[in-house]
Amino acid sequence: MSTRRRFLAGALALGLPSKAMAQAIQGDDGLYREPWFLESFLDLSDDLRAARDHGKRLAVLWELKGCPYCKQIHLVNFADRATSTYIRERFDILQLNFIGSREVTDFDGQTLSEKGFAEKYGIYSTPSIQFFPAEESTLADKPPQQREVLRLRGYVAPEEFRRTFAFVAERAYERTNLQDYLRSPEAARRG
Repeated sequence: MSTRRRFLAGALALGLPSKAMAQAIQGDDGLYREPWFLESFLDLSDDLRAARDHGKRLAVLWELKGCPYCKQIHLVNFADRATSTYIRERFDILQLNFIGSREVTDFDGQTLSEKGFAEKYGIYSTPSIQFFPAEESTLADKPPQQREVLRLRGYVAPEEFRRTFAFVAERAYERTNLQDYLRSPEAARRG
């Protein structure tokens, strides 16, 4: 049995998913949503400014109907109270559908479908999370993938998931890389 499957089996035994099911809502598009996710007109510049004005950071969560690890983020990671509380207090999460058709306005003013936006940024798998800087002043001038301060690909367990959000919230990317941060005992205490 793989490590991820063992983790999921352990989480199921602990009852974490039943807690999450009370929170996560599956939409008509097949994606699970948390009630505290950002409701948006899908204009990233506006969303980034609003997040900053509320003392938060903007993160884009890419998901796909039927993606087992996308579901796991909701039923395990966001079900962990410490993890979801930490993230809610520090981030606005905009959920996008990897094959979606809603129109998204990028930082450079270009309007694309969710699917086109994913292609523009090189999002090739789900779940993926894009973290953007707090300031947008130079984002429009940069190539799309250089606009992010970090991209998290795939599923990670709740503790590492929360600490990755802490890495961004603390702007630790300005002084170290994620792997060194996650190994740091100081980061474990802060995140």
